[in-house]
Amino acid sequence: TEKGGSMRLGAYPCVLEVPSLAYAAYSTRHISERHRHRYEFNNHFREQLVESGLRTTGLSPDNRLVEIVELENHPWFVGCQFHPEFKSRPRDPHPLFRDLVKAALEFAVG
Repeated sequence: TEKGGSMRLGAYPCVLEVPSLAYAAYSTRHISERHRHRYEFNNHFREQLVESGLRTTGLSPDNRLVEIVELENHPWFVGCQFHPEFKSRPRDPHPLFRDLVKAALEFAVG
């Protein structure tokens, strides 16, 4: 699905690939995250992108919707379709935010 589809609102299930940065962050294979958008990953280019090093590490249970992507050979590149900020709090950060900050600190220290 591309731009122009129906609005995706609310929580949707996602299955994480093991191993992946996303799985390491969540410590579980099955998650549910909130959406509020009309955009989706264009599956027309999915095979080409995967062959070029993009990993689809979070998918809808039916494998049709790409929810999370990661880049091979990168210390910490995670992109997601959902809104992790909806579940993040200053004293209880979302797992993806927590691990992004952790990776940035490790990179800065060397």
